[in-house]
Amino acid sequence: MSLNDTVKRCEQLFEDLDFGAVKRWKEARPGRKAIGYMPIYVPREIVHAAGMLPVGIFGGGDQLEVIQGDAYYQSYICRIPRSTLELGLTGRLDCLDGMLFPSICDVIRNLSGMWQIMFKDKYARYIDVPQDYHDGIGGEFYVREMTVLRNDLAALGDIEISDDALRASIGVYNENRRAIRDLYAYRAHKPWQAPTSEVYLLLRAGCVLPPEEHTELIKEYLAEAEKTQRPKRDNARVVINGAFCEQPPLGLIKSIEMAGCYIVDDDFMLAMRWLLDDVPVTGDPLQELSRAFLHRSASTASKYDDKKEDKGRFLLQQVKQSGAEGVIFSAPSFCDPALLERPMLQDVLGKHKIPHTAFKYAENTGQMAPIREQAGTFADSIKLWSAA
Repeated sequence: MSLNDTVKRCEQLFEDLDFGAVKRWKEARPGRKAIGYMPIYVPREIVHAAGMLPVGIFGGGDQLEVIQGDAYYQSYICRIPRSTLELGLTGRLDCLDGMLFPSICDVIRNLSGMWQIMFKDKYARYIDVPQDYHDGIGGEFYVREMTVLRNDLAALGDIEISDDALRASIGVYNENRRAIRDLYAYRAHKPWQAPTSEVYLLLRAGCVLPPEEHTELIKEYLAEAEKTQRPKRDNARVVINGAFCEQPPLGLIKSIEMAGCYIVDDDFMLAMRWLLDDVPVTGDPLQELSRAFLHRSASTASKYDDKKEDKGRFLLQQVKQSGAEGVIFSAPSFCDPALLERPMLQDVLGKHKIPHTAFKYAENTGQMAPIREQAGTFADSIKLWSAA
């Protein structure tokens, strides 16, 4: 498959709000089940080990007009719960047999309860996570949470989810995360060869494809990208921070790139990249998943940080490892976790003399000119002061 064909396929999957790929996967073998999950992290390995397809639900983006969903939420909260309800109420999520709501914020916790009331025939569960990072306390709590999910999915599918099946699924997702790490490393090294608008579409494809197929798709893209020579520009290298839950419109990512920025790291799609290294495939699989979450996972505003002195450490590490020259704080409007954390991160960047700028968006943002102008001015300032 050529590079253009790969990107076009990913774009078609991204734009399909009727989840045709999920329907085709289920139709290929009657009796299969699909379980939706919202940002950010859920243990997809358990869903996969149950023989079910984990399906990422990231709202309706700028393609969906929200009509019914607006009746359930106030105007002063983010848009993703409203557009997710719109997807459900209009039947677009009928192909799902359940929904998982990870611990992001109070709004998503509330959405999980509403979902149980509104869609009584579907499995729904709020996935709570530990706030104590000791293995014997928070770790055991998380193992119990995952055990409940394991038992629920086993009952839903009328199957047994063995430890061996879990280990095999962990191995599958280890390979998928390695492929994504390779993709991100390649983009950081040659951002002109792998534009973030394409990298983002590749990750979104993984929301509706089996992980094995998604891994191969990434490998194909990397092979074709290396063979396709693209012009290199003197763009500013930036990290995007704050977009871990409600995703930005694709047009916003393109606007930042058009403004003269190479996005060399980000917190888009953390559902796909939450665990930072391989999870051991020996030992108790739930214990290993728990330890990986506690000790080797990404940092984000929706994850409780029990060490104040570590605030900003993960972001600084992103800047250093990607060779970034600045940070763009891009958070959804009314996103309490991201907007409350932003001043603390800005303070850390200021102490390390790392340039930064900030704006807000909604998943249906239509007017990109002001964002493009702000990003362009920021890129120009980086180049101007670095040359001075």
